[in-house]
Amino acid sequence: MDFGLTEEQDQLAEAERSWLTRHDPIARVRATLDGAPITVDPDARAHAAESGLLSLLTPEMGGTHVDLAVVAEAHGHAASSLPIADVALATWLLNESGLPRGEFVGLARCADATADGGSLRLTGASSPVPMAADLDAVAIVGLVGDEEFAAVSTAPTTTPMATLDLTRSWARLTSDGVIDEWHTVPTGTVGFVRDALAVHRAFDALGAAERLLQMTVEYAGQREQFGVPIGSFQAVKHHCADMLLAVEAARAALWAGALALDTATGAARTRAASAAAAYAKSAAARVAGTALQVHGGIGFTWEHDLHLLLRRIKVDEAFDGTVTEHRAALVTA
Repeated sequence: MDFGLTEEQDQLAEAERSWLTRHDPIARVRATLDGAPITVDPDARAHAAESGLLSLLTPEMGGTHVDLAVVAEAHGHAASSLPIADVALATWLLNESGLPRGEFVGLARCADATADGGSLRLTGASSPVPMAADLDAVAIVGLVGDEEFAAVSTAPTTTPMATLDLTRSWARLTSDGVIDEWHTVPTGTVGFVRDALAVHRAFDALGAAERLLQMTVEYAGQREQFGVPIGSFQAVKHHCADMLLAVEAARAALWAGALALDTATGAARTRAASAAAAYAKSAAARVAGTALQVHGGIGFTWEHDLHLLLRRIKVDEAFDGTVTEHRAALVTA
């Protein structure tokens, strides 16, 4: 496959990284880490809405999943609490299904539901939803009998989850909730949402991994042992080279996965998404482990930012399909 980002996509990535650098989400996390729950930065929400990123995948914006991927990676790199990919996917789903869109809507996959008159009753646990407490509504996609549905809940009941991630909160929609706003959707919508969430969750992990690579290279050039920087030691050079290879190979795999979301269908799209997510999540976890090893004792401290990115990667690795689950899907495909 011959693929490269367009000039517009490079500019989009650069613009979003520049904005995130100026507004530093990690500094905001640090300011409240010991005293209050993490919330979505109102400035970040306003920026994403005004720039059209929340509705990037809708026809009026005309964006692609590759466009969304570069933005999702930028937010992972910054450890932003804004669930940019989830909101963009939810907005697309509601637009496609003719349901009221709202501005700041999350996305959940529901295991099962039953029709109850004109309403829909959720009967299974939902997938984890990032920053649920900050959302205006949650879009839900799942199965009702043999049909697929999309729904929107403007007052979802959620159960908070305890996770390693300190840069975002997570929750599940409470089962047995009743939804009045719902429509059936074309067969394959559930699978598409599943594949898209897997790819974009892995892009988030990739962004965090790239930042850990940059931090590690910088640290290796500054930290001295025996009077020389540790980056001059062959073993440390090999570690940094392995991290770079993992990041770049993961990015290539994920670009293929994002392109498949835009151009492929059915089993071909799912194979590409699972292959990309499995490789990238595994690679990001290896990068995080190596970063911790090279940093040594300082990397284990609460004051160092390394653990915030490592925690984020581990939670990304666990949600929307683990490495094992995506590999199993490839074996049976």
